[in-house]
Amino acid sequence: MVNRKWTLVVVPPGSSASRVIEVSQRVLKASFGGAFLAAAIALLLGYGTVSRSLDLRRAEELERENQRIAAELGKMHGDIASLTDTLSAIATRDARIRLLANLEPNDPSVQQAGIGGPSAPGSQPDAGTSVLSQRTEEVRVDLSALIRRANLLAASFNEAGDSLASHRDRMAAMPSIMPTAGWLTSAFTQMRAHPILHVARPHQGIDVTAPMGAPILSPARGRVVSAGWETGYGQVIEIDHGFGIRTRFAHCSRLLARAGQVVERGEEIAEVGNSGLATGPHLHYEVEVNGRPENPLRYVLPEVVVD
Repeated sequence: MVNRKWTLVVVPPGSSASRVIEVSQRVLKASFGGAFLAAAIALLLGYGTVSRSLDLRRAEELERENQRIAAELGKMHGDIASLTDTLSAIATRDARIRLLANLEPNDPSVQQAGIGGPSAPGSQPDAGTSVLSQRTEEVRVDLSALIRRANLLAASFNEAGDSLASHRDRMAAMPSIMPTAGWLTSAFTQMRAHPILHVARPHQGIDVTAPMGAPILSPARGRVVSAGWETGYGQVIEIDHGFGIRTRFAHCSRLLARAGQVVERGEEIAEVGNSGLATGPHLHYEVEVNGRPENPLRYVLPEVVVD
């Protein structure tokens, strides 16, 4: 193959002599090839430099973001530790409230739910797990445990609240004060001689001698179920206090409360008298629980308790 040559004439300005340069086609091709290769290498190097610069910048941004997330996770660890202490204090208060509400203490496994708080931020991660991944998992687990414990405590508080409300209502229904001031002249007994009929019969209440017209007070909150005349008892008031508790007040001279009326503890409902089979002014007072007569004195509390 003939090696062609290219002639290049260089004519400088002015009177300088022209120069003739002969370049073979092979050299020219090699020159162009080398120039192209150099340009390609330069482009590759430039792309690699720019790409590396972008990667470094992205890595720096990711590092800053990881540091920010790590700081947030560290703060959350501290918040979880504080929340754990708060829940422990609430659990202690809950145990006292359950005691007041006459409830059994929570099961120890319930009390321990969520106890322990967050793991130490400096703990070693498992193999193949990043520090951020481990801390994120710790926070997730700790929060789940605390949420579970908070729900258990909320349920316990609700139970205690319901028990206290029921206990409060039951205490309000207890006939805990004497309905009138006077002298106990006849006690609760299964059998006694009737002072008028002169026969042995149960005395299912107590007799309190008091002046005619002395006030008779309701011993607890309740609803008057009957108020009127009853053979032998004279003028009688009967109150339903709920929880199966009823009270009766006999031989009254005047009735102040009416059937259907709701009365409070200490409210005047009648006046002492001697209506019915009575030898003198006194109050015959009965307490019935679930249909069975009970000794009224069992329910009377000291004034320092009922005031």
